[in-house]
This record gives sequence, structure tokens and C-alpha cells, in this order.
Amino acid sequence: MKPIQVGILGIGTVGSGVFNVLQRNQEEITRRAGRGIEVTMVSRRNVAEAQALVGDKAHVVADARAIIANPEIDIVVELIGGYTLAKELVLEAIAAGKHVVTANKALLAVHGTEIFAAAHAKGVMVAFEAAVAGGIPIIKSLREGLTANSIQWVAGIINGTTNFILSEMRDKGLDFAVVLKEAQRLGYAEADPTFDIEGVDAAHKLTLMSAIAFGIPVQFDKAYIEGITQLGAQDIKYAEQLGYRIKLLGITKRTAAGVELRVHPSLVPSKRLIANVEGAMNAVVVQGDAVGTTLYYGKGAGSEPTASAVIADLVDITRLHTADPAHRVPYLAFQHHSMSDLPVLPMGDVVTSYYLRLRVADQAGVLATVTGLLASADISIDAVLQREADEIGGEGATQTDVIILTHDCTESRMNAALAQMQALPTVLAPITRIRKEELA
Repeated sequence: MKPIQVGILGIGTVGSGVFNVLQRNQEEITRRAGRGIEVTMVSRRNVAEAQALVGDKAHVVADARAIIANPEIDIVVELIGGYTLAKELVLEAIAAGKHVVTANKALLAVHGTEIFAAAHAKGVMVAFEAAVAGGIPIIKSLREGLTANSIQWVAGIINGTTNFILSEMRDKGLDFAVVLKEAQRLGYAEADPTFDIEGVDAAHKLTLMSAIAFGIPVQFDKAYIEGITQLGAQDIKYAEQLGYRIKLLGITKRTAAGVELRVHPSLVPSKRLIANVEGAMNAVVVQGDAVGTTLYYGKGAGSEPTASAVIADLVDITRLHTADPAHRVPYLAFQHHSMSDLPVLPMGDVVTSYYLRLRVADQAGVLATVTGLLASADISIDAVLQREADEIGGEGATQTDVIILTHDCTESRMNAALAQMQALPTVLAPITRIRKEELA
């Protein structure tokens, strides 16, 4: 049987990984797919650089649209990234009747509803395993492996840069700014790391997982996003003393009122497996009603780990290439006419527990005033840790840290209590608030 012909738009780190792994494992991939899969065209503005990557084994063009226009190309792999050009090319490929594989989580998180609708109308497939958690097959697990389950929640470390930074802060006791510079020097963080450290990259990925887990449209604009830039080394130290580690988590939960969709730093009990995921690794925990808790762990980025996910999509499409579109696995796991209108909850309605750190004047009655404000807001306290003043500022210091762990309450109620506490003259600095997730 004639091999499936693939064109790669934007051959760089991931694209070259796809090309190399396909070449290296061609025989085994063909046995699994039922026919060969060949990259026959690639695009890159710098043709010479692309030619150096693929040699004479694929035709190189500067214009990505030349690949879309080629009637011999069956599958288009979009690896350009970004929102604008990538969206145009993906929609053009769909209109031309090409199946699409993409690693572009930002594109699908923002424009996925439009792209999936176009693909459904044209009867072509859009596959995106590589868009979330690199080489970890979390999309396939949610969409197919756990299809018998009512998914209750998903929580993941889905950005390697921030996990590396938090691991280094904990191991070396350094502040965020110092570790960020080191991460940039080592190549774990981009020159402009905003999307990573502010949680945007994780929110793109979480939006896709949430849509698949609960059968709702992709709604990135409704995600709550908070990064790690305000975390201090002392918070990581205090969390450790209390039996927790701080991780940037993407969390999506199904509740009676709607779906939670949020990315923020979280205290996680150190005994949880996900709390012990270190460095640039990724991990996702899924809670299903039938299967219970499952954990998926591995490399979330890199040339060949990401290529592994892209090629898995190519194999899936090759197997289903001639199948009736109605018999294929739906893009977001649920049939398109059965999507839910369950709303995404505003952050103020989310219920969770909290870690609070207050820098306060070291004088009598301060702790009683603070705990009284929490009690008046109907927020119960789980634990209190008060540091000796000389631990904070040395001998003769006049201020200290008070750390409070609370039980569950709504975010809006906590916001109101924090405003009252912050207004106290004995509270000497902005209060640090980190949400606490037991993941039980």
C-alpha cells in the first residue's frame, strides 16, 4: 500500500525529531500503522537550514502554503507555533481536505472551537497529543483510555520551566529571581519567560485537558491564571516544615455548580507522588469514578519526546484514514452534538483551603486579632506556625512571620478576610496567599 505522505510546516527542534524518529523506527511504525508514513515535504523560511536537517530525503520549501497546495500530501503537521499564521495555515489545510497534527496548545486553547468545527464539517481529523505534556500520552488517556469514567478532577504539573525553578528554589534555598537567571542560562527558560512563569502556557494545556475530561468547549478566556513570580524562598521553606511542597498546578474539577479551570501555585502534601516530581519533568493526576486515581509522568518537552507524541497522532490518523468520519474518535472525546454547557466557575466561587503568611509586628494581641477576623468570616483554622522574631530579623527584631493554614472556604470569602487583615496597622507587608490542594 502506498505510504501516507506527510508535510511538516516549520521544521525545527520538534520537526527534526519527528523526521529522525520516523526514519529510525520506520519498520516498527509501519507494522503498527499498517502502511508506511513518510515525510516528503517540509517548510522553513531558511531553506538551507531545513535542507541540512532532512538532506535529500524530503523536498524543502520556504512557503508553507506550497505543502498545503500539494495534492499528494495527506497529513499536515503544524509546528510553527503562535496564533495568527498557524491558525490561517491550519484552516487552509482543513479546507484543502488535509488531516492536521499540531503541537500548538496556544492555538487550540484560543481557537480550538473554530478549528474543530471546520474539521468536522470537512470530515478530517485534527490530532494534538503533543500539545499537552510533551511525550506523556495524556490526551489519549483522557479521550480513550478513561472513556468509561466520569472524570472528577485533573491536576497537573504541565510546565517544565516553572517546575525546574521551584525545585531549585527548594533544593538551594534561593529566591525566584536568582533561579530564573540560572534557568535561562541552562536553557530551561526562554529569554522572555513570561508565558511560562506567569502560568499562561500551563493554562493553554489545562484548557484542552478540561475540555476533553468534561466534554465542554475550549474556554481559555475563562481560566484563572496566576504564576510563580511572587513566591519567596521562605514560603517554600515554611511549606516544607508543614509537610507540603509548592508546585505550579493546573487544576480542573467538575462540581455541581460548574467546572473549575485554574492555574496557580499550590501546597501539595509531600507524601503525594506528584509533590515529588522534580526538575523539568511533567506529571498529571486524573481522578475517575471507576478507575480511581491514575498518574502520568514523563518529559514534557524536548525534540524526541514531543516527536513521540506527534508520531503517535500520525499513526492514529493513518489507521483511520479511510474510516467513516462518524466512526472516528471525537476531537474532544465526546460526540460534537453531545457537548455540555456546564459553565466555567469564576474564581470567587471556587472552594479550597489556604496557606497564609503575614509579616506582622512582634507584639501582644496580633495573632488574636488576625484569627478573630478569620473567625468572623467563618473561616476555620487548621494550623498556625509563628516564627520567633530573631529568626526573621536577628536579635532585637520587632517583626515576625505568622503562617496560617485554613480549612476550605470560597475564594470570595477569603478575599474579603484578606482585605481586612491587610488593613491592620500591625500587618507590615503584603500578605502571601497560596492555595492548598490535598489531591486526595
